[in-house]
Amino acid sequence: MKATIERATLLRCLSHVQSVVERRNTIPILSNVLIEASDGGAVKVMATDLDLQVIETMNAASVDAAGAITVSAHLLFDIARKLPEGSQVSLETADNRMAVKAGRSRFSLPTLPRDDFPVIVEGDLPTSFEMPARTLAELIDRTRFAISTEETRYYLNGIFLHVSDEDRPVLKAAATDGHRLARYTIDRPEGAEGMPDVIVPRKAVAELRKLLEESLDGSV
Repeated sequence: MKATIERATLLRCLSHVQSVVERRNTIPILSNVLIEASDGGAVKVMATDLDLQVIETMNAASVDAAGAITVSAHLLFDIARKLPEGSQVSLETADNRMAVKAGRSRFSLPTLPRDDFPVIVEGDLPTSFEMPARTLAELIDRTRFAISTEETRYYLNGIFLHVSDEDRPVLKAAATDGHRLARYTIDRPEGAEGMPDVIVPRKAVAELRKLLEESLDGSV
């Protein structure tokens, strides 16, 4: 694999995915991100902790050789963060190493094969709808403070989403730690009818809220 990516593009992408990766891992491959470059110029970056999986695609300045490899998420992020602004970052793999080059800087990072990287298989997702990002951000802010941090009561470690047609079509969000309860109700988004009840885990809520901050004027 050989690709050249603008530093700001690489840094923004890595900042989104590396926070999913735990600093301490008993499984080495989970400390890595999967980087996959295609001939069309797109570079896909994936990270997982086996509970949560984040995938982001960025446009490379050039892809000279397609391929895929895994490399330490936090190490690559720290390198990208310290590179000079506006620099072009070259990522090239050979002999189980990744060479990172930008200006006069040269780094050689250990890699692991992409075949060892676990991918969470998506099941059938029959319900799909859009809503304003600002509305979803407010829904999270109004409820997430009540999410339980007690691991033994795992069913309280998230925000419960439920659609209802009692008086009018609504989408309800609720969270509780057994001592306090937070509930927030909005008009049901178009297309959300028939959505099954789901619990969005605490870590997924935190990552989603960070992503929403960058696009509050858009839709999700």
